[in-house]
Amino acid sequence: MKWGGDMVRVLEYETIQKKVIENMKQMGTYRKEYRDAINIYADMMHDYMLARRDFEESGRVYETQTAAGNPKKSGIVDTIEKLRRDLLQYSDRLGLNPKSLETITAESGKKSVLADVLNKIDE
Repeated sequence: MKWGGDMVRVLEYETIQKKVIENMKQMGTYRKEYRDAINIYADMMHDYMLARRDFEESGRVYETQTAAGNPKKSGIVDTIEKLRRDLLQYSDRLGLNPKSLETITAESGKKSVLADVLNKIDE
């Protein structure tokens, strides 16, 4: 994947999985019962990175021609968009983005009852 002319490496599934778990532990939202959702998220993120790399390497082709000669969104762009939507849903469920974290922590900076219970379970 290219950004600013530099090659960006695609992280391996295991690396993504470990980072998600680490982030969730730092935020106090990790539970071992979430492993299935974390695994799915890590797998999708890896697929997303591969798709972005392929998109970049193919010259960033956004449209292709149909048999009738009409332009349509390229398959890789469609795949990237679907993966983004799915990743956003999973990141919401796992509390990995600012908006979803608001539902876990109170605005006053105190942890919500859910976050407090989750922290006590891991202790």
